[in-house]
Amino acid sequence: MEYEQAKSLLEKYGIKSIESRYIEDIEELKDFIKKTNGRVALKAISQNALHKSKAGLVELNVTIDDAEKRYNELIKKAKKYAPFKILAQKMAEPGIEIIIGGREDQQFGKLILLGLGGVFVEAFRDFSLRVCPITKYDAEQMINELKSKNVITYNGKAENMIIKLLLNVSKMLEENEIKELDLNPIIVRENGYDAVDLRIIE
Repeated sequence: MEYEQAKSLLEKYGIKSIESRYIEDIEELKDFIKKTNGRVALKAISQNALHKSKAGLVELNVTIDDAEKRYNELIKKAKKYAPFKILAQKMAEPGIEIIIGGREDQQFGKLILLGLGGVFVEAFRDFSLRVCPITKYDAEQMINELKSKNVITYNGKAENMIIKLLLNVSKMLEENEIKELDLNPIIVRENGYDAVDLRIIE
């Protein structure tokens, strides 16, 4: 599923993703930087490079001053993963990275996963799994099973927000033909969150 389609599907279920836009040239990039007041992330989106960071296809904290240089560098790196598109995103405010994932299992049906996200997914393998649809109790238990529970919930302050997010994702998985879902990272703060990287396979 295209990034913009994924973004609009998430919005339909009340799941907030960060402000972003596909850009085709340096002028569009500069325009986006001005609109978002400062710094943006640039990402080359390609089906041939699912791990953008590992492939060197992410530029963070791009400003109006270094936009042209860094845009051209990214294009150069992305050429070996063609075809690709360049996505500009507002830089997310700092927070804790979590992952919410989902997939279709032949035996159990739709599954939902919660864990510590970003680069920590593979390093710590701290995650919890349930069969959809989940209840509020299931979502609470998923959080309680994580070793990183106090970290990702800010000692409980963000727990209700994460529970609501899990319930919304579960509903979306149930009601749509989604084979695989990867929201990683979602950057969680005490009073809000942003889904930064979205991958949905139908």
